[in-house]
Amino acid sequence: MSFRGKVVASVLALSLASLAVTGAQAQSITQALTRAYEYAPDLQSALLAAKSAAENVALAKSGQRPTIGASIGGTYSGSLVNGDFSGGSAITTGLSYNQTIYDNFRTDAEIEAARAGAEAAEFQIRNTEQNVLLSVIQAYMSVLSDRQLVALRRENVNFFSAQLQSSEDRLEVGEGTRIDVAQARARLAQGQATYEAAVNSLEISEATFQRYVGVAPQTLDSSHGYGRLVPSNLQAAISEAEVGHPAILGAKAAIRAAQANSDGAQAEFGPTASVTGQVGSSWSQPNAGQDGFTASLGFQITVPIYAGGAIGATVRRANIEQIRSEVDAMSAYDQIREAVISAWAGIQSADAQISAANAAVSAGREVVEGVIQERDLGTRTTLDVLDAQAELTSAREGLITASSNKVVATFSLFAAMGNLTATDLGLAVEVKSAVRYNQAVEDVWQELRTVAE
Repeated sequence: MSFRGKVVASVLALSLASLAVTGAQAQSITQALTRAYEYAPDLQSALLAAKSAAENVALAKSGQRPTIGASIGGTYSGSLVNGDFSGGSAITTGLSYNQTIYDNFRTDAEIEAARAGAEAAEFQIRNTEQNVLLSVIQAYMSVLSDRQLVALRRENVNFFSAQLQSSEDRLEVGEGTRIDVAQARARLAQGQATYEAAVNSLEISEATFQRYVGVAPQTLDSSHGYGRLVPSNLQAAISEAEVGHPAILGAKAAIRAAQANSDGAQAEFGPTASVTGQVGSSWSQPNAGQDGFTASLGFQITVPIYAGGAIGATVRRANIEQIRSEVDAMSAYDQIREAVISAWAGIQSADAQISAANAAVSAGREVVEGVIQERDLGTRTTLDVLDAQAELTSAREGLITASSNKVVATFSLFAAMGNLTATDLGLAVEVKSAVRYNQAVEDVWQELRTVAE
């Protein structure tokens, strides 16, 4: 069998061995993403944070609603005078009503700020979702490429072992030298070291995979059907990112929240008006004639004059925060644009590297086979064979790395565009969102209905 045939057979055998070790069940990229989406603690935490932010809307709305309370109380008193005991009891009941009817639109600003904050938290879910899914892709391809490197370096060890045996055999028949044997033995030791390093790296990659996906990696395959999501050109990718990336949308929501907070701070300088009302009744024994009914209605208007500088400081701070939110939004635009360009360049670079690596591997195999034949004829040395094999191994490792980088760069582009989401990828999952929860907490009368029930 020719050297090329031996290489093909060796790779096939190693692939089958790897399949036997990792299990027969395939685990596609889509399956890993789906499993990770349902498992990811970071995503669940972002969802809970968004629900918590939604509660701020209900809290802000409460400022425009009345507070109503009911009370009941009773007393019993007694006295002993000159041996005579007298006593009596009284029961009182009442209802109270308090409502701010005007606060210079401060509550309106607080409601708008709370809504914008809840919206920003929803976009943060999407941003976290993208980060989680991209981490899964990186972990997935790390395991796959490390497995390929382990197989390649194991094959390399076998090759160097065969060359060492060949050198020793040639030395015994007087066709080789001790230098050939020493060089072959040194390369074998080096190959064994790099193989062990690859095994250790694989163990780390598998642990990282399990951290994100929740299960150990099985049989992996880099093929996927998401290439259709790559836009036709770089400018289209940038335009799509600027319109729909959750980080940018979240930054816009943060600007709205900051503007509303600024409006609310300025409203502190205005007057407020509130009304209060109370109704009640009382019963007493033994003086039943003191039973009766009471009611009161009042209003209050308050105008701030001086608050020790607190109001002015609040306004200035709110204005600064508004400016800061706008600066953060500009930074978000720049970062997203940079990420899109970087990912796009990564895809182009990986394509070029794959093409070059394929050519180098094809040529390297021809070189190794030719050098072995020339060595057998006495025109080349064992060192030439070892060097040729090292170059072939380097080219094959480059191909593995470039192929992995292409997949990671592709999904990095999706993330930079804001499209690395369960919805965009068509994952069979229930999309995590706090929108319905937000709609539910907007019902500020729910508390009153719950008490009535």
